[in-house]
Amino acid sequence: MWRGLGVVMLLWSSYGLAICPAWSPAQAEQEIARLSAQIARWDKAYWQQGVSDVNDDVYDQLAARLKQWRHCFGDEQATEAQMPAGGSIRHPVSHTGVSKVANKAALRQWMRSHQDLWIQPKVDGVAVTLVYRQGQLVQATSRGDGLKGEDWTAKVKRIAAIPARVTGPLANSVLQGELFLRRDNHVQHQMGGMNARAKVAGAMMRQDDSALLDHIGIFIWAWPDGPATMDERLQALTRAGFDLTESWTHKVSSVEEVEKLRHRWLTSPLPFVTDGVVIRSAQEPAGNRWLPGDGSWVIAWKYAPVARIAEVRSITFAVGRTGRIAVVATLEPVQLDDKRVQRVNLGSIGRWQALDIAPGDQVQVSLAGQGIPRLDSVVWRGSNRQKPVPPASRFTPLTCFYASPECHEQFMARLAWLSSKDVLDIKGVGESGWRLLHQAHHFENIFSWLAWTKEQLQNTPGMNATRGLMLWHRFEFARKQPFRRWIAALGVPLPRAAAKALNVHSWQQLREKDAESWQQLPGVGKENAQKLIAFIHDPTIATLAAWLGEQGIQGF
Repeated sequence: MWRGLGVVMLLWSSYGLAICPAWSPAQAEQEIARLSAQIARWDKAYWQQGVSDVNDDVYDQLAARLKQWRHCFGDEQATEAQMPAGGSIRHPVSHTGVSKVANKAALRQWMRSHQDLWIQPKVDGVAVTLVYRQGQLVQATSRGDGLKGEDWTAKVKRIAAIPARVTGPLANSVLQGELFLRRDNHVQHQMGGMNARAKVAGAMMRQDDSALLDHIGIFIWAWPDGPATMDERLQALTRAGFDLTESWTHKVSSVEEVEKLRHRWLTSPLPFVTDGVVIRSAQEPAGNRWLPGDGSWVIAWKYAPVARIAEVRSITFAVGRTGRIAVVATLEPVQLDDKRVQRVNLGSIGRWQALDIAPGDQVQVSLAGQGIPRLDSVVWRGSNRQKPVPPASRFTPLTCFYASPECHEQFMARLAWLSSKDVLDIKGVGESGWRLLHQAHHFENIFSWLAWTKEQLQNTPGMNATRGLMLWHRFEFARKQPFRRWIAALGVPLPRAAAKALNVHSWQQLREKDAESWQQLPGVGKENAQKLIAFIHDPTIATLAAWLGEQGIQGF
């Protein structure tokens, strides 16, 4: 993939999904100018020095974001002025670029109107034109703007993977392909892009003789005006020394075949980095009709990005069950895998302050284990950096067991915790359910629901009688949960391993344990032992334990 026109062509599809920022004309002009200047600096380093100062994926998405902003504020003419010069060497046959489909359905529609279809991996590198005359490699040209490019002949002749001499139908030919970084057993799904594109570009554009040239391969994906059939082209390329093309080009007749190969190449070892698949028809027009942006006989289906750039819409603060204040960033919605991500936890106030994130910033997010959204980095900070003031920290593990307006967040967090699968396992009543019950019934403490009758629950406003009865049965089931689950519901600060090893069956036994006996449990040191004793003997906790005893909870 190459920077400049190709990126611009690739990004138009994002407009339908993006939402324009709520900026004044002055702010829009300022933000566009700042990001445009930064991208220009990256382009200059990339094209003139062969240096990539930013990850390829980040560059592509920020270029898309700039394009979106310009589209929003009617500044698209300026976009054209920013495109890098194509170079001085005219391509004998123009590079068309490759349009993209968003999904399986779009690909199916495209395939219906094309015949004699073949699939190739979308090798992630830099595009090049090779010109052979009378069997000799006479010209190698970078893609540039698709019409003209830079003279790379001297560098290309140093790449051992590219034949200096060919015979047969290739003796007088024009080839288009991808210079790529050779890899052993590269698994795209696990290893990602590794900035391979930038590394190859750097090797080609530096003035010095880069040792990296010895590790560059070539994948030929087009032979304009070549043999009539794909089989003939592939066999001739293999005989000439371009053997990768035949190995990685397969005939396909259905979307399902494409999908199967696409998944296989994503998850299996390959000799190069890829970012999707390309489907092309063997029926191509004559080379003199090829134009940038007009390759109607070829389409790409890219892999879903493992990370996306999203704009921070707002910063909020949430009080958790233990009183810890977490910082949450609300984002412009982005799609990651099958998940729509709109919020990401930034951690503590201290971590948020260290990250220096404000509304308007652009952040990179990905999915961590179990599909939880994760902030990877801040990739661009806006000029208008107005941060909210965090609340004073007045909450602790021993606050908000009783309902009050100032305790609302921590109180609700405690309810969500105690009903979770690993605690009392009260199904069908998540955070929204507790909020509904809190509005309809009187909560004195976090266990007040134990005292509600069947009739009260069946007559809950906003809830039908059937669901009310179901909740009553589930509350009754919770009564019978083992003692160890009830002490977890109280919030006794036991490490997981210690909770499993704890062999007590009553609250009185807990109260009788001293620091030394607590430290016999796994994960409990001197400090934790003192915290446990302080928690269990706290008057608020003692009152709650007694109340649970009055409700007939075993062990209290």
